[in-house]
This record gives sequence, structure tokens and C-alpha cells, in this order.
Amino acid sequence: MAPKHQAVKPNALKVPGLVKLSGKRVVLASASPRRKEILKTFGLEPEIVPSTFEETLPQNSFEDVHEYAVATATQKAVEVYERLVSENPDDAPDLVIGADTVVLTHTLPAHSGIDSSLLPQERPEILEKPTSKADNLRMLLDLNGCVCEVVTGVSLVYPILVAPGYQIKSIDERTLVHFADSPTHLLEAYADSGEGIDRAGGFAAQGLGGLLIRKVDGDYNNVVGFPAASFFKFLDLLVEEEDDFLDI
Repeated sequence: MAPKHQAVKPNALKVPGLVKLSGKRVVLASASPRRKEILKTFGLEPEIVPSTFEETLPQNSFEDVHEYAVATATQKAVEVYERLVSENPDDAPDLVIGADTVVLTHTLPAHSGIDSSLLPQERPEILEKPTSKADNLRMLLDLNGCVCEVVTGVSLVYPILVAPGYQIKSIDERTLVHFADSPTHLLEAYADSGEGIDRAGGFAAQGLGGLLIRKVDGDYNNVVGFPAASFFKFLDLLVEEEDDFLDI
């Protein structure tokens, strides 16, 4: 008899993390088509159950701004896990994946040869999704000719036998995006296209926004929306280090 749930597809590599997920109920707490497609590329097709978490965590409450994306991802994953368990305790998810991507501004120009560690350490601004085309243009003007850091927090929620009944494990991935020094008319045209409205930082590296980018240092998939390489390595690590991982 075929398993009730099968998120792992035949093209998936036979690595410990993916083997462990075979026959499990795996849920992605996100409506992002980009995250879905990235996971599908590597042979994982989880159920899509978007989180209702409103993403209203106060940014200034985090001493390290990188923790903001992880905290938001955690809230998303926990909300979906608790909701699904409440709706159907007999078919609770084995793993819920939450993710949140933000863009952090950096003052160092992309073409500068200056070591950033020698500059005054200012707290970067967190850029989420622009609220309008005008807001999108504001973000692009700030990023133009400079470097930003794309940070994705990924949180995994899975059942355990002790209170509160689930475990949370998280990672974050950081990628530097170097923007070209683009003319204003190009930035205006891109903002007017509307492509950046639904993207953290107001740009899509895999789309028309690629015209604005000079180079990427780090995981390109992270810039698109999900750090697949780090995620699958993290799964392998959990299989190795957690004796009862996904065995409850």
C-alpha cells in the first residue's frame, strides 16, 4: 500500500535527510511559489499551508538583526503546526518548514575595495516587501551601487514526547548581493514594472531585477527565497544527531 503522504519524489537524492522524510507528512508554511519551486527542484514537494502569522515582531527588540528572520520563520512554523494538530490530531504533520527572508542594507559601496570591518558598525535597516511602487523605488535608490545582505531564517517544527509536544530547530543563511550603479531611469522602470512589490528588498534576482545586480556572493537560491543547500545539510545533521528525529 502506498503511504498516505509522500513529499519525497523519485528524483530526490538518497541522502539521510530526504530518506527520513519518505512517507512523512511534510508541510511548508508559506505561499511563496519560489520556495515551492526550489524545494521541488531537489525532489521535495511538501503540502502548502500558508501561515496566518502577521509578521509584526518589533525589529528593534533584536540585538542581532539577523535573528529577526529566524524568529519570524519560527512563529510561522509554530502557528501552522499547532493549527494542523488542532484540526486533525490523528494526522498531525511530521515536519513543518517555516521561512522568512529579509534584506539588510549595508553602507559599503559594491565597487569599494575597503574592508567593511574597518568601517563604523551601523545597524542595518531591514527591508521587507515594499508597500507601493514609490516605496519600491525608494529601496532601489538606497541599494543602487551598494551591497545588501539577504538573510533567510528557516525553522523546522516536529513532534516530540515532552511538553509542549514539539521541537524547534533553526538556521539562517546570509548572502551578499552587489548592485550595479544603475541610472535612475532603469530603477524607475523596474519599480514601475511591479515585479519587486512581492519581494523582500523590492527586487527579484531571478527576474527583471537581475539587470540591477552586478554579482552575488553566496547561495543564489537564498536570494530567490530559500537556502536549499543549507536546509538539506541541516536535515542530514538532525538525522545524525537526534536519535528520535521524526520517529514519534
